[in-house]
Amino acid sequence: MNLLNKFLCKAEPHFRKGGRLERWYPLFEATDSFLMGSRRVTQNAPHIRDGIDLKRIMIIVVISLLPCVAMAIWNTGYQANTALQSLGITEATGWRGIVMSHLTCSPESFISNLVHGSLYFLPVYLVCVIIGGTWECIFNIIRGHEMSEAFLVTSLLFPLTLPPTIPLWQVAIGISFGVIFAKEAFGGVGRNFMNPALVSRAFIFFAYPSQLSGDQVWIAVDGFSSATPLASLATANPTSPLTSISINWSDAFLGTIPGSMGETSTLACLLGAIILLITGVASWRVMTAMLLGGLGISSTFLLLSSTTNPMFNVPPHWHLVIGGFAFGLVFMATDPVSAAHTNVGKWLYGAFIGALSIIIRVINPAFPEGVMLAILLGNVFAPLFDYFVIQTNIRQRMLRYD
Repeated sequence: MNLLNKFLCKAEPHFRKGGRLERWYPLFEATDSFLMGSRRVTQNAPHIRDGIDLKRIMIIVVISLLPCVAMAIWNTGYQANTALQSLGITEATGWRGIVMSHLTCSPESFISNLVHGSLYFLPVYLVCVIIGGTWECIFNIIRGHEMSEAFLVTSLLFPLTLPPTIPLWQVAIGISFGVIFAKEAFGGVGRNFMNPALVSRAFIFFAYPSQLSGDQVWIAVDGFSSATPLASLATANPTSPLTSISINWSDAFLGTIPGSMGETSTLACLLGAIILLITGVASWRVMTAMLLGGLGISSTFLLLSSTTNPMFNVPPHWHLVIGGFAFGLVFMATDPVSAAHTNVGKWLYGAFIGALSIIIRVINPAFPEGVMLAILLGNVFAPLFDYFVIQTNIRQRMLRYD
């Protein structure tokens, strides 16, 4: 490591301003800081020592996502192997079948589920990293900005919100749209007013709806149809919707159900939330407010009841474990850049998203999952929440002064 450190120190002047490789400084800085850490030190007083910086914050978020990644890989393979078994098929097809030929496609095999699921998740993830990372490099080189670890989070969040059958070329288009138009168009890291991963998913959803909706996109087996719990509930018996689905609450909580690869397990999201809250990276106010907003509105709908809309009669505790509510609450709504920044604003912001998520789910039968749109709308209104909070504080202080 000493030899590598000396080499990087010797090469650094060539990449600094005025050096012959100045244009490529963002790439050099990214490599240097990744391998050796930051070389920045304060020269003048006062000196502030802090154990947390942007790099460590992003790494903590990535670590908090690992339970969802592990569940995404295992459950994708589990759902695929279960579907193959139900169809009486013993081998997968295509290039994945060649890899899986050395294993049995059995849902009882933990290793088989992991390997089979990784054959779907990893290609999607690699496309996000390569394509999205390339766009980040291009814009940083043009602007002379340093590379940021923030993209590691975006490139991991986006695949977790997608079904396993998504075409890779659509993944490339989606991540390109999110990085360019939701982030770089506004100046890059820290200046996006919307969550880039959610913008990427929203673009794919509205541009290519057939790849993100329907009963055949959630199970990675050709010819097998299986609806998500939300889709099943939306078309269930209005008076007793829970009797019309084949899963129980514990299945939904653990995540052994069809759905977006990383959003099915509330338990995995809960583990991630514990990490984010202990480290202070995510706001407990946003999480609590969104939880209370969702529970409050879903309880209201349950009290109102309906003889025509089954979603009115879904208990509040079910709304927490189906769809992307838990994933959005922990990882999307808490994005520190696009969320509200004042303490009161965070309560308003979280409650708005939680309530709106359930309202879209229940009242709009054509769009049973409302978390994505609710968070994007929350991102739009976040500055307004902060504005009213700040103006209220200003008026109160002026009255006290008078």
